[in-house]
Amino acid sequence: MSFRSTTSATTFTNRGFKIIVDRSTKKIRFVFDSLMADRTDPVVSGWLSFVKKKIGFGSIIPEPYWGFDDLQYAVGSKITNCFYVIADRKIENHHEFFKYESLFILSGFSFEKFLQSIEDGNVLIDFDARTGHNHGTKFRLRQGHWPNLYDFVEKAI
Repeated sequence: MSFRSTTSATTFTNRGFKIIVDRSTKKIRFVFDSLMADRTDPVVSGWLSFVKKKIGFGSIIPEPYWGFDDLQYAVGSKITNCFYVIADRKIENHHEFFKYESLFILSGFSFEKFLQSIEDGNVLIDFDARTGHNHGTKFRLRQGHWPNLYDFVEKAI
C-alpha cells in the first residue's frame, strides 16, 4: 500500500485532495472531494473505483489536520532564526564542489506569514507513506519564497 501526494491550498490534486487553512477552528485540514478528481485519467478513475468500493466517497474519517498551536510550536522551534545559502554546484572527477554565492540571515519567523504562504500555494504538504517504508509528511516551501516567512531578511554576502 502506498499514498503519495503533493497537496496545495489553491487547487485540488488530480485525485481530489486539497489543504484548507481553517482559521475559525485553528486547523490546517486535509480534505478529499471525489467530485474534484480527474475522472478522465484512467489511473485516477481506477483508483476512484477502488476507493468507492472500500470506503465510499464521503469525507475522510477521521479527517487529518494540524492544529495551529501544535504546528506553530513544532515549526517555529526549528526555524525561528536560520541561514539560507545560495551556491553553484559542479562535479569534477567524481568530486562535488560548491561555490557559495550568497548568504541570507533570516530571523523572526512569522507563523501568520507561514499560514498565508500555505493559503497562497507557496507552502505545499508532501505525503509519502508506504507500507514498511514510511517517509512521513513534510511541509515544502516553493523555491524563492523563503523571505515571505520572516520579519527580517538580511543579505550578509
